[in-house]
Amino acid sequence: MKMTFLLIYTTVLTAILNGTLVAGQVEFNRDVLPILSDNCFKCHGPDAAERKASLRLDVSEVPRSLLPSGKIAIVPGEVAASELIRRITSGDPAMRMPPVDSNKHLTKAQIGTLRSWIEQGGEYQPHWAYIALRKVTPPVVENESFVRNEIDRFILARLEEKGLHPSALADRVTLIRRLSFDLTGLPPSVEQLDAFLSDDGADAYGNLVDRLLASPHYGERMAMHWLDLVRYADTVGYHGDQNVSVWPYRDYVVKAFNENIPFDRFTREQLAGDLIQDQKVDQKVASGYNRLLQTTEEGGAQAKEYLSIYFADRVRNLSSVWMGATVGCAQCHDHKFDPFTTKDFYSLGAFFADIEEQGVYGGRDDHGDARR
Repeated sequence: MKMTFLLIYTTVLTAILNGTLVAGQVEFNRDVLPILSDNCFKCHGPDAAERKASLRLDVSEVPRSLLPSGKIAIVPGEVAASELIRRITSGDPAMRMPPVDSNKHLTKAQIGTLRSWIEQGGEYQPHWAYIALRKVTPPVVENESFVRNEIDRFILARLEEKGLHPSALADRVTLIRRLSFDLTGLPPSVEQLDAFLSDDGADAYGNLVDRLLASPHYGERMAMHWLDLVRYADTVGYHGDQNVSVWPYRDYVVKAFNENIPFDRFTREQLAGDLIQDQKVDQKVASGYNRLLQTTEEGGAQAKEYLSIYFADRVRNLSSVWMGATVGCAQCHDHKFDPFTTKDFYSLGAFFADIEEQGVYGGRDDHGDARR
């Protein structure tokens, strides 16, 4: 299985395994959090400066505790005793939440969801990325002929729940065009089309996938996505936009996908390939990731200011690409939504403190490109 396919499969499987599969069961992250976030968090969320009545609804402890008003917002299992339900169903406009001047309004369905959630215990959940996977039983479906693997069962169960039906199977010409564009970014050749159409075996589609994964264009296609994530460019990015020669890093990424190197190795080589014992040229090139950020040659630019900018950029990119988290918010203050502090931000940046660089770049190499 190619590296990218593994990442996509893991992402889909994580979403499935972290989903609630019991009919009628309300899940905080999926069902409740969107309601609270859209209608309540402005006044009862993480922003202390905007918070009203000392009530936070984004954490579990506060709404379950006695508030200054003498009320408890959420009493697990007891809807009638929960002040939250009393306020969102009040017939008095002065008491009903959300306030009239907020221009927010809960629908009957949303109120029903909050009721059911509290009846079922009012359990909170951390962000889905921090929830350990758990084993679940695939749901039973009516249309067994649709099922090719267990993931199909989860998809079909939701379709059947909504009264929808799967689309008809695409014809072979459509299938090969879709797959070829997805995996190589190119249309299929006449020879590839003929080979697929003439393959009557049960593994015809699988064989086609294998052939496309073996194409050198596969690595080029997948590298496009990665290069976007790590902000690869052939120019510096500021107003002068001078050329820079970093194409060996681009070629490293293409090669990594085509050779299907393990993701942990892919990570180590980019973050610290130059520190690996007995490193090879490819590993040194991979560590060029650390120099892909914008750099300036602007006259009058302050070197120390830009060294600070480069420092923060690396932390932001590392956290968004490898951690899937917006740690960048913690550059200026403790994160309001994720468990990151300002101290965490600068501690993470310390891993890049030994990168030797200048704040303001200048000069050209033999090819006229900006020096890095």
